[in-house]
Amino acid sequence: MASTRRNFLRTSALASTLLLVPKFLHALDRGPGLARLGNAPGARRLIVVQLSGGNDGLNTVIPFKNDLYYKARPTLGIRETAGILALDKDLGLHPALKGLKGLYDQGHLAVLNAVGYPNPDRSHFRSMDIWQSGSGADQVISTGWLGRYLDSNCPDCQRPYHALEVDDTLSLALKGTVRKGLALKNPEKFHQLTQNRLLSRVSKETAPAHHDQVDYLYKTLAETASSADYLYDKSKIYKSAGAYPNSEFGKNLKTTAELINSGVESRVYYLALSGFDTHVRQQEQQQRLFADLGDGLAALAGDLRQSNQWDNTLVLVFSEFGRRVGQNASNGTDHGTANNVFLAGGALQTKGVVNDAPDLANLDQGDLRHQVDFRSIYAAVLRDWLGADDAAILGTGFEQMRGLV
Repeated sequence: MASTRRNFLRTSALASTLLLVPKFLHALDRGPGLARLGNAPGARRLIVVQLSGGNDGLNTVIPFKNDLYYKARPTLGIRETAGILALDKDLGLHPALKGLKGLYDQGHLAVLNAVGYPNPDRSHFRSMDIWQSGSGADQVISTGWLGRYLDSNCPDCQRPYHALEVDDTLSLALKGTVRKGLALKNPEKFHQLTQNRLLSRVSKETAPAHHDQVDYLYKTLAETASSADYLYDKSKIYKSAGAYPNSEFGKNLKTTAELINSGVESRVYYLALSGFDTHVRQQEQQQRLFADLGDGLAALAGDLRQSNQWDNTLVLVFSEFGRRVGQNASNGTDHGTANNVFLAGGALQTKGVVNDAPDLANLDQGDLRHQVDFRSIYAAVLRDWLGADDAAILGTGFEQMRGLV
């Protein structure tokens, strides 16, 4: 029997799998009769943008009226004369973030300062795991905060494409115990991949008696094929003419807008912009990355606004940690702790600069002290935006934020 099963798994392709799939899985093709996201009253979606590498928050939201900032960064500190984009509370955005400043002026951006968690970890991998899992520093959790949202009683989250990561691999954030999101860079190429690799051969054998492992394979392949077909068909409906940055991140944002405007029923989208580990030559690196970020999000907002999708979209921008307050000897910054988080959307309840700038006179061995636990923001997004049980997904023990989204 073991030999038969190995031969079956080796020689069968998705086409035969779909033919032999257990009856309860044929519902994937017909649909479970759920309310469609695009037509459901008050339906909302979340787009998460991860700034990988540990973005320097002090040169992102700049305390340009604070002498301690320039004392800690005599050459790296950005001067007002460089074109800082003034916000409230004596803060300003980096000059390259013009797209974010436009959203701010429209009342479509919220800035949260000094976001972090107790006992911060300065390892990229560990801190990213903490942010993606929604755990405390003393916990190791194998599921992501959005994966557990998919696992929860979410009526619009029962298919893999209800959470999409526009990338080649799926992040921990979108992995639940029962359900997981789907990673793809391009709907057409993803569809071709399933066709070429999974549907190219039809098994000449009869499937063995069903076993749990085989049934799980059936289900996984059937869901993948069904999702690939659905996303490919939908992606033909709308092609964006928006002026996105000519970069990988810009292309991924454009793909996201096209999927949304085509009516794809996804509740969550996840994207990443990499390159923020700026130990050296930070000024040049941030300038390039921030142009991508600001211009890209402005183009996304414009695209979604044209199709009346901006008001039911929330964008959350985060990085795994900030940088040290003082500059290093290489005109860069080293790994730090607390950082800023941005929320963008057409229906924000709280707009502008939400809380005070980090206290540069009260540091923790040269690092910023966090004012806001990142899980407080996640909880507000889950509870007040997505209508989920935030306590069941994240637990408790951190301050609740009300009226944010």
